[in-house]
Amino acid sequence: MDGLSKEQKDEYATVFAMLALYDGGADITSDQINSLLQATGNTEVEGFYPVIMANYAGDPDKLAGLIAVPGAGSGGGGGGGAGGGGETAEEEKEEEKEEEVEEEPVGGGMGDMFGGEEGGDY
Repeated sequence: MDGLSKEQKDEYATVFAMLALYDGGADITSDQINSLLQATGNTEVEGFYPVIMANYAGDPDKLAGLIAVPGAGSGGGGGGGAGGGGETAEEEKEEEKEEEVEEEPVGGGMGDMFGGEEGGDY
């Protein structure tokens, strides 16, 4: 923790307080987060962190979703995963099978590119 900036420490303290409240079944509000931060000696956390975090993930269902799908809340990273579309894994597999069927055989329609069907010079 020594290598972290004050902002990073504030974020961690706030998120850990949220997770403790969630795990204990308590309401996740900015007041509750502030109370837990005070109780744990994190008295210098900027006041906007509990408000932002409670507004973002104060709903237990949303927080559970963030916990279940790591990285879901991050802004960058790899390509888009399954999201928003509501497709299940089975539907995705069916689409992949359909795409495979639609693919042309290797060299499809390009046999004469290098001198005809006979093999040419190569």
